[in-house]
Amino acid sequence: MTQSKIALVTGGSRGLGKNMAIAIAKKGLDVILTYNSQKGEADAVVAEIEALGQKAFALQLNVADANSFDDFFAEVSKALSSTFGSDKIDYLINNAGIGIHKAFAETSQDDFDTLVAIQFKGPFFLSQKALPILADGGGIINISTGLARFATPGYSAYASMKGGMEVLTRYQAKELGARGIRVNIVAPGAIETDFGGGMVRDNDQVNAFIASQTALGRVGLPDDIGGVVAFLCTDDSRWITAQRIEASGGMFL
Repeated sequence: MTQSKIALVTGGSRGLGKNMAIAIAKKGLDVILTYNSQKGEADAVVAEIEALGQKAFALQLNVADANSFDDFFAEVSKALSSTFGSDKIDYLINNAGIGIHKAFAETSQDDFDTLVAIQFKGPFFLSQKALPILADGGGIINISTGLARFATPGYSAYASMKGGMEVLTRYQAKELGARGIRVNIVAPGAIETDFGGGMVRDNDQVNAFIASQTALGRVGLPDDIGGVVAFLCTDDSRWITAQRIEASGGMFL
């Protein structure tokens, strides 16, 4: 029997990460997903993936702590051997993150440093540490935001980190291309999840305004994003690299 390919999804226990992990499993891949503190939620996603007939495993990871990445990948290697019968992953999805909504004039150094650690430094060095176990011909999928294209007050620091990730994506694609590794970045628009306190999902006025400014006339849903990431984990996307793919329904055109 052919060995299933394996994707590692950070922040895969909830929100968009959960949707990505399940969508990837539906494409026939096995999944390692990470969680920060909600082990119960992660275990539930593992069970859902296993119910689809794929293998899955959950590991704790704090992407803000780059010094923990060596130990994390030691655990990944153990899981690969014991659960998947492999020593490589095929795809890394750098999804884990937080949002801080503050005006430029009110953003503190602590706010900035937190965002750097989680949204830029974390994915930068996690991807670097993953290279020895990332299979040739595999891929890295980074996550950006529509806010890196259009400006919405209150997201200057957050969007700046995502802008940095978009530049990093092109450099990774250039430098890792010799190994056949494709690197792309998916930029969701406003999505109904608990991200950022659930403002898009729970605030009717915000939801209605975003819908009015979106070509397809509604706010995004997690299912609008997971399938895009899953597509990038298939051979159908084999000739796509160094690309920013926005999935926003045509927000703020």
